[in-house]
Amino acid sequence: MSSGYDPEQVERAAQAQWAESRCFEVSEDADREKFYCVTMFPYPSGKLHMGHVRVLTISDVIARFQRMQGKHVLQPMGWDAFGMPAENAAIQRGIPPARWTYNNIDDMRDQLKRLGYAYDWTREVTTCRPEYYRWEQWLFTRMFEKGLVYRQNAVVNWDPVDQTVLANEQVIDGRGWRSDALVERREIPQWFMKITDYADELLEELDHMPGWPDSVKTMQRNWIGRSEGIELGFDVPGEEEPLTVYTTRPDTLMGVTYMAVAAEHPLARKAAESNPEIAKFIEECRKTDAAEATLETIEKKGMPLGISAEHPLSGDAVPLWVANFVLMGYGTGAVMAVPGHDARDWEFATKYGLPIVQVIEPADGGTIDVTEAAYVEYGVLVNSGGYDGMTFDEAFDAIAEHFEATGRGRRKVNFRLRDWGVSRQRYWGTPIPIIYCDRCGAVPVPEADLPVVLPEDVEFKGVGSPLREMPEFFETSCPRCGDEARRETDTFDTFVESSWYFARYACPDADDAMLDERAHYWLPVDQYTGGIEHAILHLLYARFFQRVMRDEGLTEESEPFTNLLTQGMVLKNGAKMSKAKGNTVDPQTLIDEYGADTVRLFMMFAAPPEQALEWSDEGVQGSFRFLRRFWSAVEAHVGGGDTVAIDAGSLDDAQKELRRKTHQTIAKISDDIGRRHAFNTAVAAAMELLNAVNRLDDDTEMGRAVIQEALSSIVLILSPIVPHIADALWEMLGHDEPVIDQRWPEVDDVALEQELVELVVQVNGKLRGRISVDAEAEEGDIVASALADANVERFIDGKAIRKTIVVPGRLVNVVI
Repeated sequence: MSSGYDPEQVERAAQAQWAESRCFEVSEDADREKFYCVTMFPYPSGKLHMGHVRVLTISDVIARFQRMQGKHVLQPMGWDAFGMPAENAAIQRGIPPARWTYNNIDDMRDQLKRLGYAYDWTREVTTCRPEYYRWEQWLFTRMFEKGLVYRQNAVVNWDPVDQTVLANEQVIDGRGWRSDALVERREIPQWFMKITDYADELLEELDHMPGWPDSVKTMQRNWIGRSEGIELGFDVPGEEEPLTVYTTRPDTLMGVTYMAVAAEHPLARKAAESNPEIAKFIEECRKTDAAEATLETIEKKGMPLGISAEHPLSGDAVPLWVANFVLMGYGTGAVMAVPGHDARDWEFATKYGLPIVQVIEPADGGTIDVTEAAYVEYGVLVNSGGYDGMTFDEAFDAIAEHFEATGRGRRKVNFRLRDWGVSRQRYWGTPIPIIYCDRCGAVPVPEADLPVVLPEDVEFKGVGSPLREMPEFFETSCPRCGDEARRETDTFDTFVESSWYFARYACPDADDAMLDERAHYWLPVDQYTGGIEHAILHLLYARFFQRVMRDEGLTEESEPFTNLLTQGMVLKNGAKMSKAKGNTVDPQTLIDEYGADTVRLFMMFAAPPEQALEWSDEGVQGSFRFLRRFWSAVEAHVGGGDTVAIDAGSLDDAQKELRRKTHQTIAKISDDIGRRHAFNTAVAAAMELLNAVNRLDDDTEMGRAVIQEALSSIVLILSPIVPHIADALWEMLGHDEPVIDQRWPEVDDVALEQELVELVVQVNGKLRGRISVDAEAEEGDIVASALADANVERFIDGKAIRKTIVVPGRLVNVVI
């Protein structure tokens, strides 16, 4: 490495200075404007990858920039430490998940410190520590008392080999992602949180969140999925209760030609008792995973149950089928099928030869053939008796009024959103704080007995949870009656831990409350940064938890995150980096070769943050070369001796131009980083300014003064991105106080004023010349100067001028 720039030495020195001064440790200060900056915390896998480096650097740049604006900045870090990878590592390595996790945390903490992130490490949280998960257990017991949690059977993806529930994304082509066993749909008891109680609020507040990307808000709206419809009943002869369905298209009711129920529906089970073929089909359905996406794409199959329901308007018999595309956990587990006006129903009816009836025609009078394809648009009712000729809205109201008047149905707002199933039949997670007593039922663990501590020194074999084999864990007594009882061995979904960690950062050492008054100071998070893949579940659960904590009196805030930035992925050769593809790049290797600042600079320069970043070895080398040029420019300037203050009145044109360029760059980068988060264009502008500095060959007193200002400004505006080299160069330039304590440079409006401006001159839109005119010149004078340019005269060549267009400060276009 030439020019004396030694990244490791520079970076170690800066980090030592930050650690000694504890400059990133903050406490609450009511007299200062706070800025709370949080990155979605990482899972401690053992090694940082480039995706981590990108998102963490983006957040760190924002935090450092806001610090330079004079704000009181908190940027903490922690670990999303529970989850299946630790269990898998335990199987492969023969060590307890806890030991693997804690070792990884130690390694990754060192890696983060090596990258120079401005974290307040005194606020570090680790979700697998009892002092952390104690409080989510406490909140669960409070929710239990309020009726916000309940236990009921639910259909899940069950891996019969690993003896555990699988998330939908862990089912690959119908098989367990690790065991490769055929996955079954099994109905087991699960604990649920009533997120649906907050559905309306979660939806409505999206209209008042200007700091979130529209794409994320749209995804959440679609996931919550508010719809208005009618809930109505179809009588089934011989059954005490009607078969209840919900429809958003009551205008198609007279087109119902069959109904379908889930394989787990009581009517299907009853039919299976006397029909082996139906029983066999239901068993086949159990082999299909329970993901909605799977049900959308699988081949639609079904069997008639041999019974019918009565149509609630016509009285006609409607045959009942059991079908693999209906889930018991969604709605009522039954759907009315209108094949003439629903694509899925049409596909099923066509396959099994069921009737297809048209009951809607286009409003414009056009003709359709529902035997060829379903007509799914709104229109005018036909073949619907007394409702013929009605529009959708008219029919909706008329049919709703009929069912409400007869007591057979009602208008209902439904949500696609389902209550959050938080039970996991896994070991490495937070124990659910419930005790089962034969006399008292499910009883929450008393607050005095919390936390229910997860045993960490276990032998983990990967089949089922070791908690079920540990009587010392599950054998207990009922806190109400004192009888022998059994502790719940399921653990929480790990999304529970990540739904409130950002609030705990404010008071990580609070041992008498989940949150204390410090949370009132810091919440909500001002800037939250993370991957777009978390746009729905994590962010929605965090918004839900924030409201639960609000209603418990723990916080006054309803929304956890004021501003959200979702960064793109890091790609190599057009594909996402992954070990499976063999296209990963180890950040540590690059840091060892080029330094942390080079890695940080490349990550910010290569692409806008919201777009995917294509990895480039040449780009990394280019970033390193720029830092060396920057170091050399400062080194050469400092070698010329001390500088004096700028006397603006004595500057020549070249000196004024560099000073103007300096303050134009400060203005641009202030907007690029502060408002637009366009870090790539900010870096490009700083590079252009350095080029301008290197072009000014001026050893005069004022020449060196404007160069000193320009170099100092580049150091300041790049310091959030490359903080280590900025620290060294700032000191080299003769400044007494460290750069970490400096304010963002201010734009000098006087320096921006121009006596002359250069304008492009076009003839019929093509560049034909350049002119310099007074910055305050009138339009007529500008046109006259343009027409007098020799090259422009040559291209006009005596032709008639139709018009001239002047764009102030930019160009003149002569139209001939």
